Amino acid sequence: MAILIVDDSPDQHLLLQSILTKANHHQIVAADSARTAFELLNLDGEQPSIEIDLILMDVLMPDLDGVAACRRIKQHAHLQDIPIIMVTAKNDLNNLKEAFSAGAMDYINKPVNSVELLARVTSALLLKNEMDRRKQREAELSRSNEDLQRALREVKVLRGLIPICASCKKIRNDGGFWQQIEEYIGEHSEAEFSHGLCQPCLKKLYPGVYQD
Repeated sequence: MAILIVDDSPDQHLLLQSILTKANHHQIVAADSARTAFELLNLDGEQPSIEIDLILMDVLMPDLDGVAACRRIKQHAHLQDIPIIMVTAKNDLNNLKEAFSAGAMDYINKPVNSVELLARVTSALLLKNEMDRRKQREAELSRSNEDLQRALREVKVLRGLIPICASCKKIRNDGGFWQQIEEYIGEHSEAEFSHGLCQPCLKKLYPGVYQD
C-alpha cells in the first residue's frame, strides 16, 4: 500500500522513509510541498494519478500549511477515504483541534518515534483496507441489484416470434399446445385481464339490444 510523505524537509523525508522501509513499507512517494502533493493526487481530477493509501502530512510548511492542505484534500470526494496523519512539532490543543476538524485522522509528534509512527501507520492502513473492501462490496451489491432489476424487466416483456391462430387467435406455447391469448400472456408476464365487450361485438352479438 502506497504512502505519501508531504514535508518540505529532505532530512524528515529520509527519516520517515527509512523507518517505513525497514518495516517493509516499500511504496513511498515524496512531495516537498502541498502544491506538489496536490499534483500527485490529481486534486482537480476524478482519480489520483497514483494510488495513495495514506498521507503523512507535515503541519508547518511554506506557502500552504498542512492543516489547510488536509482541508483541501478532504473537499474532494475521490480523496476523502485516504487517511491523513499530521506530523507536527506543535502539539497544543487548538492546533490539533484544527487538524482534526480539517479531516485528519491522527497525529505524530516531532521528533518522530519509530514505534509510535509504525503503530499509527499500521492502524491507518488497516482502516483504509477495510474501507476499500466495504466500497468494493457495495459496488458489487449495486451491480448485482442492477442485473437483477434488468432481469426482472426482461421477464415482464414478451419477446421473439409468437405463433398465433389467424382465426381463433389462440397462441401456440413452447410445448406445442394452443392456449387462449389471455392465458398465455398471464403465464409470461405480470399482466392481469378484466373482460368486457367492445362496441362492434355488442352490436354483432346483441343486435336487438345494442342501440347505435
